[in-house]
Parts: sequence; structure tokens; C-alpha cells
Amino acid sequence: MKTLTPSPLWNYFHEITQIPRPSKKEERIIAYLKDFGERHQLVTTVDETGNVLICKPATAGYEKHKTIILQSHIDMVCEKNSDVIHNFDTDPIQTYIDGDWVKARGTTLGADNGIGISMMLAILASDELPHPALECLFTVDEETGLTGAFALKQNFLSGELLINLDSEDDGEIFVGCAGGIDTVAVITYKPEKTPENYFGFTASVKGLLGGHSGDDIDKGRGNANKILNRFLWSLNKKMNLRLHSFDGGNLRNAIPREATAVGCVPFSEKENIRVLFNLYVNDLEIEMGDVEPYMSLTLESEPLQGIVLDKKSSTTLLNALYACPHGVIGMSRDMPGMVETSTNLASVKTKANNTIEITTSQRSSVESSKHDIKQQVEAVFTLAGATVTQGDGYPGWKPNLKSEILKTATASYVKLYNDQPKVRAIHAGLECGLFLEKYPCLDMISIGPTMKGVHSPDERLSISSTQRCWEWLKAILAFQD
Repeated sequence: MKTLTPSPLWNYFHEITQIPRPSKKEERIIAYLKDFGERHQLVTTVDETGNVLICKPATAGYEKHKTIILQSHIDMVCEKNSDVIHNFDTDPIQTYIDGDWVKARGTTLGADNGIGISMMLAILASDELPHPALECLFTVDEETGLTGAFALKQNFLSGELLINLDSEDDGEIFVGCAGGIDTVAVITYKPEKTPENYFGFTASVKGLLGGHSGDDIDKGRGNANKILNRFLWSLNKKMNLRLHSFDGGNLRNAIPREATAVGCVPFSEKENIRVLFNLYVNDLEIEMGDVEPYMSLTLESEPLQGIVLDKKSSTTLLNALYACPHGVIGMSRDMPGMVETSTNLASVKTKANNTIEITTSQRSSVESSKHDIKQQVEAVFTLAGATVTQGDGYPGWKPNLKSEILKTATASYVKLYNDQPKVRAIHAGLECGLFLEKYPCLDMISIGPTMKGVHSPDERLSISSTQRCWEWLKAILAFQD
């Protein structure tokens, strides 16, 4: 990335990719930001949760302008392909350039939200860019709990205008987002001795595109848990399937790309299971081969495991996973083309304590609809006899089309590019809704460069779009009425 411009921005992005920063393990990036602020003699504060605030005075001529808060989160989603050896706790991200894209080798890139951090640092370090007083807020644990936004103290910020740099579409201004909540179900089973004269197998789904469970939920992409479970459910109806384990997906806010199950059937069904599997693969290729061109399903023999789930629990699990909704539930009538409500069957994990944990995530821009879909998911797993728990969730962000900072951002974009930016809401969650709870008078927008494949190893960042967004952000800060 040394050849990319503006070089300060890309140099900071490179440095950030070298710092491990999984959610809830942000100590090294916090130390990096604290050192940056101190080296540049800027007032730097770290709160009890780990949120970092770096303040910079206004440049000449901008002393009377309102203070602007720039905000990004410092953690990243840690996803990798199963054949890639990478420890997100210790290893730097291996980046490379492919045409107009910056990518990572087999892992998430961390441009979400590393590029936002980089823009903020480049502005803070510059002695040339005009701007009003700035408060640069770096929040922790956005991806797995919004912990930093939840814990933000009411007196931590003084600015009235906020630009969130966590969006993923060039030339678009986001003025609203969905709220969300997680639903976790736990099914307890009784381990039993594996029957004799059985044939052991491993069934796997790999190569799916995955993606962000908010921004990509309407693209019709496959859910590895759903795809694998559909085969196992049919198998269970036709023969005496005994299930040993089911593991798929990882993060609540990522559409699962991979899933694997280990089980066994009577040895007399060895040939039949292969025939059924081949027929199923053919059906899937017809149904979604154009959407999932790299989808790979495999069925391999596996030495028999010592134990299996009891038959009742196994059947209950497969029924519950089949019945659990996934995908778009409803589209917005206020903003055509925007998803209003959705749910993601995010992960299924076989635990060592004779339990299987199913994690799901619900989103909606309408609060009552968010609770309705979470209750639907709860009802499915309650009928299955599971123990169901739900988090506190987070609020949505209602659009304000009369926003002052929206007007400034729009005018700046028109002046730069002689074109109108799109103004829209996003189905993904942003921290802005929580900021409004602490600071009800905040006037906010969210912008960012184009990113694709976010929350998956296919994550990539557009170089040209980053340049455009950088120029746009500078123009917003330098805007004069």
C-alpha cells in the first residue's frame, strides 16, 4: 500500500492492519491510539471501557464553527477460511492489492472500520487541513456487543454534530439504521453410545459468500446452517440417523459461510446416503448456483465416534433449525428498496457440556417489528424445549432529513463531484442510535468508502472510492456557508 495516495491515510491503514484487534481484545489498538495522541500533543482521554477520545483545536478561521465529532469503532470481525492458518489474537493481516481493491489473504481485512480510523488519524496528524474543533471518538467492541457505545458517559463529548465513518457505500449519506437484538437457544441432549454396525460420515458446506447479516441479508445468499440442516432433516426422515455434532457459523452479525456435521446411519444405508446427497447437491445447484458460484458440499466417510445425541434431541434440533426463520421478513414502505425487518440464523455449536447452542440475530428499523421477529424465533425454540435467552438489544436511528450536517455533506458532495449523493437509511446496525440515547441533541450522518464482502474473508476495500470519500470528508470539514 506504499504506492497509494494520499500516503498518510494508507500508511495509517497499513499500521492498523498490523495490530491485532479482535472485539473485546482491543488493548493494543487502544495503546496505539493513546501513543498517537500524546506524540501529536493532542488532548487524549481513555474512558473506563476503553473508548478513546482525541481532541484537536479549530484551525484559523474556523474557531466559531460548531465542534464536529468524527467517530469509528476500533475492533474488527475475525473470520477466515477453514484452510487458512491465522491467529487473530497475534497475527497481522496479510494485505494485497488487486486492481482497485485492497484485500486480505484468506481473512477479513478489517477495513470495517479500520479505514474510518485511518481517515481520522490522517486529519488529526495534518497541519494543513482546515477544520473546526474536532473530537475524534474511537469506540470499542462494536461488532459483538456495542459495548463502547453502551458505556459512553454523557459528559464525554461536547460536540453537537457527528460524522460516523462506518458506512460502506461511496456517494451515499446514511441518516438512519436498524435496531437489533440477539436470541440464543440452548438444547440439552443425553449422550448415548454409538450403535453397532453403523456407517460414520462427515457432511460439510463450504465456499459460500456469507457477508454482513444486515447489509447483505437481501441478496439471497446461502446460509450454511440452513443448507446443511436441510440435508440432515431429509436424511433423518428416511433412515435412522444418529447425530454426533453440528457446528456452523461463528458471529451473530455474519451470514454463516461454513457448516459441518458428524453423524452415522446403519451400514446398510451406506449407498443410499450417497445417492440422496448427490440428488440434494444437484437440487441446490439449480436453486442457487448463480448466487453461490463457489458453493461446495462434501460427504466423506468418518470413523465412528464413541457417542451420539439421543434420538429425541437430535430430531428436535433438526426440526427447530428447519423451522427457524432466516432472511428478509419485511421490506420498508417508507424507504422503497430498504429491508425493514430480518433475522439471521448465525451459528450452531455443539458444546462439551452436552448442549447445542444456537445464536440468532434480529434487526428492524421499526421497534415493534424487531420484538415481533425476536418473539417468533423465541417461540420456535421454546416449542423445541430449548432454554431461550435474549440480550438487551440496541435501538435504531430515526432519520432526520432536516439535519444541518446532512445539508453540509450534500452541498460539499455536489460542489466536489457535480452530482447529488444518495440519502438513505441502512439495515445494518450503527452506534448512532445509542449515541442519541446519551446525547439526544446530536445531529448525525454516516459516510464511508465502498467495501464489499464485509464480515467475510472476501472483504475488500475500493481504492478509488476511498480517495473520493477522503476528499469529501475534507470538504465537509472545510465547508463555509
